[in-house]
Amino acid sequence: MSPVFQNQMFARKLRTLSRCLHVGHTSLGSRLVLGIETSCDDTGAAVLDDTGAILGESLHSQKEVHLRTGGIIPTVAQQLHRENIERVVHEALQRSGVEPGQLSAVATTVKPGLALSLSVGLQFSQRFVRQHNKPFIPIHHMEAHALTVRMLQEVPFPFLVLLVSGGHTLLAVARGVDDFLLLGYSQDEAAGDTLDKVARRLSLIKHPQCATLSGGQAIELLAKEGDRSRFSFRTPMGQTPDCCFSFAGLRNQISMTILKKEAEEGVEQGSLLSCVNDFAAATQHSVAAHLAKRTHRAILFCQSNGLLPSHDPTLVMSGGVASNQYIRKAISIVTDLTGVHLICPPPKFCTDNGVMIAWNGVERLREGMGILAPDVDVTYEPKAPLGRDLAGEVLAAAIKLPPVRLKIQN
Repeated sequence: MSPVFQNQMFARKLRTLSRCLHVGHTSLGSRLVLGIETSCDDTGAAVLDDTGAILGESLHSQKEVHLRTGGIIPTVAQQLHRENIERVVHEALQRSGVEPGQLSAVATTVKPGLALSLSVGLQFSQRFVRQHNKPFIPIHHMEAHALTVRMLQEVPFPFLVLLVSGGHTLLAVARGVDDFLLLGYSQDEAAGDTLDKVARRLSLIKHPQCATLSGGQAIELLAKEGDRSRFSFRTPMGQTPDCCFSFAGLRNQISMTILKKEAEEGVEQGSLLSCVNDFAAATQHSVAAHLAKRTHRAILFCQSNGLLPSHDPTLVMSGGVASNQYIRKAISIVTDLTGVHLICPPPKFCTDNGVMIAWNGVERLREGMGILAPDVDVTYEPKAPLGRDLAGEVLAAAIKLPPVRLKIQN
């Protein structure tokens, strides 16, 4: 046997022994939760202990498939979940060194999301918990996003949350694990959806730097070399003094301007415009400005109604769009101005994953909230608000915003 092969064998045995010792320790002194996520186009699974340690995880992304089809097709997403969920869960368990019998519970996203995608995760999970006789914890996807930061650092309740993704845009006060006050939400499409649709309208997938990027990532990349002042788009809902969002009208403004430039340049739809970087920069700034203004009003509403601590209040920004550094900077200008501490999880925890679902399960397991016996039937909910709706009270307060200049370097 060669020395190299002997070293490889020794290293493999050492890793196995270390994992066994680790699992043996955690299984004796803490509870283990398997989290499963299939709400949209990512199949994720992870095993966590009740300290938040990630023992093993696996994630299958469908991004490349949906880039080729020009957007998420629900039936395609469902089929890809079906093809990958068993492998993803097996990998998470295998990497953690945890057997199904050692789990304390299984937590799975059941709302909100794409119906066909949610159905795959829920059906698999219910078969799994019944086979292994484990408690089941249904998870609200946005609750999981809101609480992920508490796995990474100590963030006491209450705190303000800005959740910005391809499927959701909302502002809420997190007062407890399952206690939220909803201050504002998108009335049409989400911020991430708008960025993706503008990217498709600009045919950014044909740009040599953007072929493998999502729409939002492509917008952020090209915006760095663009001049946002070349195109001026009206910030939505400027005369409505609440915290709700609307992006469909903004996207229509952008689409009409793209159409005009295509006519000027003699370019057919589907080809790249010469000013594509400027469109990316102007689009990104407009989305950032809308998010910043509504967040500013939410902070002022919370401060005037005692919904946040007077000492070191916190805003948590999460969801896939929270990875955009320009948008983060826009929000930080508002939080600096209002004396609020801004926390953004690392990008890998902003996007959908099994870790955040498992952590939400850990938090609920600790509190004894929403833990079901394995034989209880659960249904998925494609649409599900988060918490108690206070949007009407915010509108009635009619808070006027002071002028704020969002001066951000690309």
